[in-house]
Amino acid sequence: MGPFLASNRSLYILVVVDYVSKWAEAKALPTNDARVVIYFRKQLFCRFGVPKALISDRGSHFVNHQLAKVLKRYGVSHRFSTSYHLQTSGQVENTNRALKRILEKTVGDNPKSSSTKLDDALWAFRTAYKTPNGTTPFRLFYGKTCHLPIEIKHKAYWALKNCNMDLMEAGELRSMQLNELDELRLYAYDNSLLYKERTKVWHDRRLRKKEFKAADKVLLFLSMYKFKQPKLTSRWTGPYVIKYVYPSGYVELFKSDGTTFIVNGHRSKLYHQEEENVGVVIDELPYFEIKQ
Repeated sequence: MGPFLASNRSLYILVVVDYVSKWAEAKALPTNDARVVIYFRKQLFCRFGVPKALISDRGSHFVNHQLAKVLKRYGVSHRFSTSYHLQTSGQVENTNRALKRILEKTVGDNPKSSSTKLDDALWAFRTAYKTPNGTTPFRLFYGKTCHLPIEIKHKAYWALKNCNMDLMEAGELRSMQLNELDELRLYAYDNSLLYKERTKVWHDRRLRKKEFKAADKVLLFLSMYKFKQPKLTSRWTGPYVIKYVYPSGYVELFKSDGTTFIVNGHRSKLYHQEEENVGVVIDELPYFEIKQ
């Protein structure tokens, strides 16, 4: 996110979100180049372990040879989101929006203190209830609820309440808590799948089904005019002829010079060619006389 007003020489905020638990990590950075991104990723790998895949946008600080070399060494699959399919990066966009709202409320009239308030914003985000999971990211990560400020203030009472001098009983209790943590994560994963299925059904009802076949003529949407369109300018170009339709929804189109290119099917629509105008003899048209 950024650039923001300079706060302790920091202009950008790098945000990373776990796919299942919705746990967020963020750090204020002075620049957004590949060097700081790689350094932050290495810290995450050493703390949380190596992930299976990494999803990012196509920014130059994520798409470069340095980061590709590091991810290849750790065996991480790097996948990219596209502006034609916004659902790919929807989770991180929701996290960015939530962190921005929390920072707006905590910073107040002093935006230059955003880097110092970032930890408080992360604490509020991690302890907030998430509807897809049915619990908080803090509980999924640590297996217990976060301590309230009143419990942190009265540390002696909190320590006495949780103190257990019987080592055997404490070990059994810890083993039970670890088993409950696995069950809680599986429960959150199932809830997340059900939530995404319901969301997908809701979105599919609002989508118009597009069925393309080879040799069909289609119009292509100009993505440069998605947010701001010039006056008297069409947002569609073409027509193009379809060469092949992929099962994933992509279509391969012919250019005017005979070459082909692949685009997302959501950017295309069928081209209905108008029939040729039939010549009309003016003398045979009926004549109407208008009288006052």
